[in-house]
Amino acid sequence: MSRDASELARRLAREAEAVCRHYLSNGRRAGRYWLVGDVHNTPGRSMFVRLHESSKGPAGKWTDAATGEHGDLLDIIRECRGLQDFHEVADEARRFLKLPRSEPQFALKPIRPGVVAGSQETARRLFAISSSIEGTVVETYLQRRGIGQIHHGGSLRFHPRCYYRPDQHLPTETWPAMIASVTDLDGRITGVHRTWLDPDGFDRTRLGKAPIDTPRRAMGDLLGNAVRFGVVEDVLAAGEGLETILSLRYVLPTLPMAAALSANHLGAMLLPSGLRRLYIARDDDAAGDAVQEALTQRAEAVGVEVIPLSPRLGDFNEDLHTFGHKALRAALRLQLVREDVVRFLHSSSVAAE
Repeated sequence: MSRDASELARRLAREAEAVCRHYLSNGRRAGRYWLVGDVHNTPGRSMFVRLHESSKGPAGKWTDAATGEHGDLLDIIRECRGLQDFHEVADEARRFLKLPRSEPQFALKPIRPGVVAGSQETARRLFAISSSIEGTVVETYLQRRGIGQIHHGGSLRFHPRCYYRPDQHLPTETWPAMIASVTDLDGRITGVHRTWLDPDGFDRTRLGKAPIDTPRRAMGDLLGNAVRFGVVEDVLAAGEGLETILSLRYVLPTLPMAAALSANHLGAMLLPSGLRRLYIARDDDAAGDAVQEALTQRAEAVGVEVIPLSPRLGDFNEDLHTFGHKALRAALRLQLVREDVVRFLHSSSVAAE
């Protein structure tokens, strides 16, 4: 994205709710999100726009759980108004912001259909050259987030100097990073997720992530795939973030799990054959509501029983960090199917304590 587009996107993000009320008038506010049917202002609730910056990402970013499409407020203006090139979009954005018109020279990229740029081969190479997390800042980062035992089964690795480029106009930096392998249903690596970490300690405002604008990025083929923990037989728990799933794995280390890495990817995650029951470890927000509904419909259509797992706070890592291992264990006992309590919770008591 050009500098002009980036600046317009930032200005629009500061007025995210006003933008939504104007261009997505058939929607409504729900907590920290604006819900609407789609980017064309159709009534409904499958698309959600983040109204304020949070740990989940910047304001103005949106996702359509039904299609996997996502973008920013400039994309909303383009699609809602049926505009073709950046000049038209920028003029409309400037009109809304009451800014003078200009003559940008770069075209907007098309809406990304849920796939982050970067080749599968590059992702596989990065994962291959990374090393064990034991004794590294990755282990420290996760433990300080309350995950006392990290049952990752080889899906996480550590890179001491992982490249990070703020944007195309700035030089490349290097930071230590947690590298997670994204795999398909056959176990082939299709991408990686990188979490850049602060080597100097745990800053509560950043929760241990590096002091950079976007400390989480993924590359490769993500749509339908996930970071997987354990081998699925007939039961699976799936959620958005790595920390959410690793928090559940701390309590249920023998239950197979998958982290889809974002709300829209969770809604589009492919389900393994032979799956009988799916636990959806939803986040407690409007995006979690929409994704749970979309994934439940897909799963039940192929005969899979769906059980939602709901946190007391924003997500299960927040629950674990705030209330502790025993409290999370007690809360999950009430939400699991009885046979899974015996199968996964009782059998894991020694390993998890």
